[in-house]
Amino acid sequence: MYVLYLLFLLAVRGTSEQDDPELLIAIKNGDHSAFKTFFEKHHSFLYHFLLKKGVSEQQAEDLVQQAFVMIWDKRDTIDETKSLRSYLFRIAYTRMLNVFRDTKKFDENADFTTEESGHETDQQVETQELGEAIEASISSMPEKRQAVFRLCFIQEFTYKEAAETLDVSVKTIENHMGLALKELRGKLERFR
Repeated sequence: MYVLYLLFLLAVRGTSEQDDPELLIAIKNGDHSAFKTFFEKHHSFLYHFLLKKGVSEQQAEDLVQQAFVMIWDKRDTIDETKSLRSYLFRIAYTRMLNVFRDTKKFDENADFTTEESGHETDQQVETQELGEAIEASISSMPEKRQAVFRLCFIQEFTYKEAAETLDVSVKTIENHMGLALKELRGKLERFR
């Protein structure tokens, strides 16, 4: 089982059974105690997820904090129909990839090499392969479907916002997203 693929599937599903809709609405309305409850519920799991992906303890803590801060800062845009937990993990995962990218740039310019354990190297290769497979899968989609997927999943537009942007119906957006997710699941089967 690949944790990244599961995270991806979790992110593309609707509201997960682990999300409490009332808690989500309370956070959206600025309830500090609801946000604290959400933080306490997900902090440790997210932190350990990042550690397993090869992020240092300090980087993992920073990424977790950044993800929660972003949730709080964007609380008024929370979509009650989507999983806040998935959104949190997507934020942290995206920022983790940025750390890997930036670290790689640094390492390429350095005059020294660092030794990595075989396990960390395998995880980094696995992460890179999955990222490349996801990007290749998205890039191979028809142009309109690719645009819809990038708007809705990557840029986090609502279906209505994407429909207005592309001047199509919401139903068209739903159809494209359904086809895109089905296509991605098929092409990423080897990462299960």
